[in-house]
Amino acid sequence: MTDGPSFESAVATGRGDDGTTGLLFGGDRISKDDLRTEAYGTIDEAVAALGLARASLELRETRGMLSAGLVPLRDLILRFQRELFVVGAELATNPQAWNRLKDDQTRVSAAMVAGVDQVLGDVEPRITMPHEFVVPGETPTSAALELARTTLRRAERRAVALGREGLIPGPYLLPYLNRLADLLWVLARAAEQAEARSATPSRRGGRRTGAGTAPAADRSEAR
Repeated sequence: MTDGPSFESAVATGRGDDGTTGLLFGGDRISKDDLRTEAYGTIDEAVAALGLARASLELRETRGMLSAGLVPLRDLILRFQRELFVVGAELATNPQAWNRLKDDQTRVSAAMVAGVDQVLGDVEPRITMPHEFVVPGETPTSAALELARTTLRRAERRAVALGREGLIPGPYLLPYLNRLADLLWVLARAAEQAEARSATPSRRGGRRTGAGTAPAADRSEAR
């Protein structure tokens, strides 16, 4: 065991060398494979996957290839990246400090869930729903959104496990994760269709449509 880096680093403190990590607002350190670290770590992965989607849009703009249909998507992706930091904060908070959580900052609120529903209601009527399961990967943006969606579903599963242990402080975190994963499916379809791409059906000889991974949102786990 070392005492940490040989230089003074603001990031690599060495405190986690023993396999533990701290929670928001202090308290006892927990193992890095704790249910909570698994959950908010998976949220972090989803944020990074959304970053890939946003970067692909920035690259298209740099090359003068960003279609009008893709322009609103950039701001939406950044918005949900930021909101997922709120999710991560709620999951990472020491239970003894739950009374210090604030809606929209460190705790998911009813307004955040309603905001996802509003975007879903705006975007879904504009896309062509697929007739069958298809293989993701038609465009870099849609593929990154699909990666974020599946990662978010894993975060949701981790959060369900936390809920059984009484380790989720608020009532809106699980609904938010579920609705946002549904929305990411829809945004992936919108991204494909904005570039006039047809998705590849999962069955050989299947019928190509405007886009899609499931007949209506994320059918494998949609609620």
